[in-house]
Amino acid sequence: MIQISIDNQNLQVEQGKTVLEAAFDAGVYIPNLCYHPDLPPLGACRLCLVEIDGMRGFPPSCTTYVSEGMVIRTRTPQLQEFRENIIWLMLSDHPKELTESTQFQKVVEWVGVKDVLPGHISEPRKLPEIPADGPVYIRDMTRCILCERCVRMCQEVRGVGAIGLINRGIKTYVGTQTNMPIMDSGCKFCEACVEVCPSGALRDKNSFTREEREAYILPCTNTCPAGIDVSRYIRLIAEGRYQDAIEVIRETVPLPYTLGCVCPHPCEEACRRGEINDAVSIRALKKFVAERDTGRWREKLKILPDTGKKVAIIGSGAAGLTAAWFIRKQGHAVTVFEALSKGGGTMRIGIPEYRLPRHVLDQEIKDIEDIGVEFRYNTKVESLDDLFDQGFNAIFLGIGATKGTTMGIPGEDDPRVLNGLSVLREINLEGNSELKGRVAVVGGGNVAIDVARCGLRTGANQVSMLYRRTREEMPASPEEIEAALNEGVKIDFLVAPICVIPQDDCLQVECIRMALGEPDASGRRRPVPVEGSEFILEVDRFVMAIGQKAVIPENYGITLNRRGYIRADKSRAVPRKRVFTGGDVMSGPATVIEAIQAGREAASEIDKHLGGTGDILQRFIPEEPEIKSLGRDEGFAYFKRIHEEMMPVEDCLKGFDEVEQVFDEKMALEEAKRCLRCQLRLTISKVPMPPSK
Repeated sequence: MIQISIDNQNLQVEQGKTVLEAAFDAGVYIPNLCYHPDLPPLGACRLCLVEIDGMRGFPPSCTTYVSEGMVIRTRTPQLQEFRENIIWLMLSDHPKELTESTQFQKVVEWVGVKDVLPGHISEPRKLPEIPADGPVYIRDMTRCILCERCVRMCQEVRGVGAIGLINRGIKTYVGTQTNMPIMDSGCKFCEACVEVCPSGALRDKNSFTREEREAYILPCTNTCPAGIDVSRYIRLIAEGRYQDAIEVIRETVPLPYTLGCVCPHPCEEACRRGEINDAVSIRALKKFVAERDTGRWREKLKILPDTGKKVAIIGSGAAGLTAAWFIRKQGHAVTVFEALSKGGGTMRIGIPEYRLPRHVLDQEIKDIEDIGVEFRYNTKVESLDDLFDQGFNAIFLGIGATKGTTMGIPGEDDPRVLNGLSVLREINLEGNSELKGRVAVVGGGNVAIDVARCGLRTGANQVSMLYRRTREEMPASPEEIEAALNEGVKIDFLVAPICVIPQDDCLQVECIRMALGEPDASGRRRPVPVEGSEFILEVDRFVMAIGQKAVIPENYGITLNRRGYIRADKSRAVPRKRVFTGGDVMSGPATVIEAIQAGREAASEIDKHLGGTGDILQRFIPEEPEIKSLGRDEGFAYFKRIHEEMMPVEDCLKGFDEVEQVFDEKMALEEAKRCLRCQLRLTISKVPMPPSK
């Protein structure tokens, strides 16, 4: 350590630091634009000039190293004049409006403007031919201040070298147009240049504040309802570390293989790779590593010492299983009560085996049982008080929304009018099906799609779906819709049934054509009947798959909201003390991944209620520093998405074998390497910004 003075402050600083770094450490701001903590000092912008006793001229603080007894002044009238002149030159050929929230704008405000507005001195600069904007960012080189940070970050840190200078190898001061950066076709879309650009010449196409941009950097992880570290496990797959990848997933969820089969993957909708060509196949990659899981994580699993507390879980769906897993890991005794003969809830009774093979679900339930969770099947709980009398300290209600809703139209009480959930339950649990002859299914969600596809597998001659909006508004997963169409399901869009007319040999369903009007509360355009467009559809079975509701015993003493679901505050059922809830019974029909997150939240709350910390996360794979260099193959931007291979349609309809095949290793590696690694932007250090004046 050596002694120096900065602006009359006597400081002890580490030898080997620059004056600029020492000043920042001491809370003294020196304006700068070419400096970046991740790059070697350049001294090009000259804004960081300082006065140093005994030294000629005004050296740049970013390239001047501290020495014993150095006396430094950072704000003198002469320095201020120099900085105003530099800003004056920069603004002279800059667009009139500065890009907001950029370092350049803040530095201009901090230094001050010397009798000039942007763009008021000279003609707009004559720019060389600049490539068109990239798919995820804007290149507006009229705003470039020639600081070279984008060039050096691309070449020296990322190792890509897609950005260079017009006069390569010539170091010139900021303001010289011959040092204008140019980009070739080798861009790997890591966006390091966007992150370090101080002026807004390179920026996101989305107009984000700095805070919003940081939240957006990991759209896949931030969009996952359960917060799975998507970017991390995709990177591990790209490195061939498959077991590490599955263990990263298992840190957050106990049903990774199930999710690999059925998750609607909102992460893919948010994936920024989709702005270039197609999103990364995140769900399929999860399924790939889950299928290859060696079980090594079992050796790492930590279960806290027994606390003597007992928790009852009512319902063994995704929320209940997740809550049981994490509560047991906290050292509490857990008993799961399930009215059916097997666990899984809606995952078992509502999702056909061609989407979720039963050996997958059975194994993941067994994993939960193996850590000490007790399962009591064929046990319907009629009273919460009885459970408290048995010594349970807390109860989690995860009974789902298991009753289908009806349309309330004339004729729907005919026995040939069926309920979608009941149909799936009979097929999935009993192997029986009432779908015969001509079948019509009303609805546009995954339940309706599953009923239609099951109908083709269980003897129906033809299956059609009636949906009152267009395909774009269907809530079912796009790949499920496509699969149904490929298998022979006919979908009639903009059609709504208005009454069922029972006949001896068939059902006549009177329908009406619809048109889309203004958006409703869901954000989708409201379907409006078209007057005079009624027509008759003759079918043998008519299935309603338009929604679900919860069935909650009255003597539970639970408060319901106006939609008939449990009213709760932070997973705690109102007004029952020691009763918690989550999943479809609280939120209404949702997805498996959303139910898993509800189970996680409830587990944390229950643990805190029982005297624990509520910290349910256990790391199986330690955090590792990101390697900043990319080393991506040529043509990376054009790598096409690898799609899952599907069973031939003629084989699909022969039974309930799994339709979607798991990636092989070559496919998985190639697909994982398509990831943009958006998290790399988080590895770029933030530059010191000017303080408020």
